[in-house]
Amino acid sequence: MMYRIHSGGEFEAKVGYCRAIVAGGFVHVSGTVGQGDDAVAQCADALRIIKAALLEAGCCMADVVRVTYLLPDRTEFEPCWPLLSETFGTNPPAATMMEVGLIDPKYRIEIEVTALLP
Repeated sequence: MMYRIHSGGEFEAKVGYCRAIVAGGFVHVSGTVGQGDDAVAQCADALRIIKAALLEAGCCMADVVRVTYLLPDRTEFEPCWPLLSETFGTNPPAATMMEVGLIDPKYRIEIEVTALLP
């Protein structure tokens, strides 16, 4: 079984992708950016969008097995740690953080996850 989850984000139609795909017992959530004035606010909003996609797929943040954080400035990552620890603290996934250019300079963090369906 495979199905796609769309969130209606502006780049989904422009670029040609969906928020998440459920396939092979996993939920693969595309890189997700959020709105806000800084990396922490954007991180919180991105996590909200990701949580919604996971819920639609039938799982939750505790089911996340892999997370990738992409930031244009790695120094903006540490202020996000308390929020990430609160989100994943008791069920930490494998994680990677990379410093990269994002699709628009207004975005300060992008988050991609893979979750195991229960």
